[in-house]
Amino acid sequence: MKPYKFQPYLKTTLWGGYQIAPFKGIFNAQPNVGESWEISGVPGHESVAVNRGLVDDVDEGLTLVQLIDKYKGLLMGQKIYKKFGNQFPLLVKFIDSRQDLSVQVHPDDRLAQERHGCAGKTEMWYIIKSDVGAKIYAGLSRSITPDDYERLATAEPHDGRSPMQDVIATHEAHEGDLFFLPAGRLHAIGAGNFLAEIQQTSDITYRVYDFGRKDAHGNPRELHIEQAKDAIDYRVWPAYRTSYDSTKPNSQLIHCPYFAVNRIVVQVAQQIDFHCDSFVIVVCLWGEANINGIAIRQGETILVPACENVLYIFGNATFLTAIVP
Repeated sequence: MKPYKFQPYLKTTLWGGYQIAPFKGIFNAQPNVGESWEISGVPGHESVAVNRGLVDDVDEGLTLVQLIDKYKGLLMGQKIYKKFGNQFPLLVKFIDSRQDLSVQVHPDDRLAQERHGCAGKTEMWYIIKSDVGAKIYAGLSRSITPDDYERLATAEPHDGRSPMQDVIATHEAHEGDLFFLPAGRLHAIGAGNFLAEIQQTSDITYRVYDFGRKDAHGNPRELHIEQAKDAIDYRVWPAYRTSYDSTKPNSQLIHCPYFAVNRIVVQVAQQIDFHCDSFVIVVCLWGEANINGIAIRQGETILVPACENVLYIFGNATFLTAIVP
């Protein structure tokens, strides 16, 4: 089973920019593309397999869900398929923020299951590039209570600034920065960031503040202040930016119950064995290479089946890899 490529789903947003198509090396006439969903099993937005350069590719045109149903544990990994069935557990995106995104929070698994009958949302951001002065907002800068939060979130903005912005920790963004965002952590992507996002398959978001923006019909975008109150982690953590050793050719970035992510730099050739029964997602951040017989270049993402998840890489490129531990 060769790795799979998928048609990206490009999503126009109020805050989107123009960098995704050039980064991926594709033509696109859509305005304000804020997201490219690279691999998705989200109902209604399931990724569709495209030609991988194989002759008579019988899987071309199948959705990710159809591929899982066809190959089951061979594609997903036996333990993962037993747990998730035909639902793909991760969602991978590129995000281009021309404007600040809304301040938001995601529920954990317990709360999401209780309210929405689905998984919660833990995610991570890897900054591919950022403008000078670009910011990432993640976590709390000082301790607040749920009542403090409600008061701040419902207070009138002063000079266009919400009091909520004064309690959210602000970080300078730089290329290669890493932010882990467990469910419950308040966060927002600041204007001028281009990043890769790996997350649980869940689209449940509670929007707390949106800078007074209006939707395409001129209406204020919906806020979820009350729903977010029970979802927020009110603790102040000593650090919100995740450190890793960027000098290593294979650096572990994140290891949590939902995903394990590494940054891999290949020069000429490398073999990587994950020693696990899981599919492998490979996101190419720079360069080009051949992985298990499939060509991949900057801006492309492939899915390596669990039954063939030892990577034989030839080329010069930088990747993110993700598995389910």
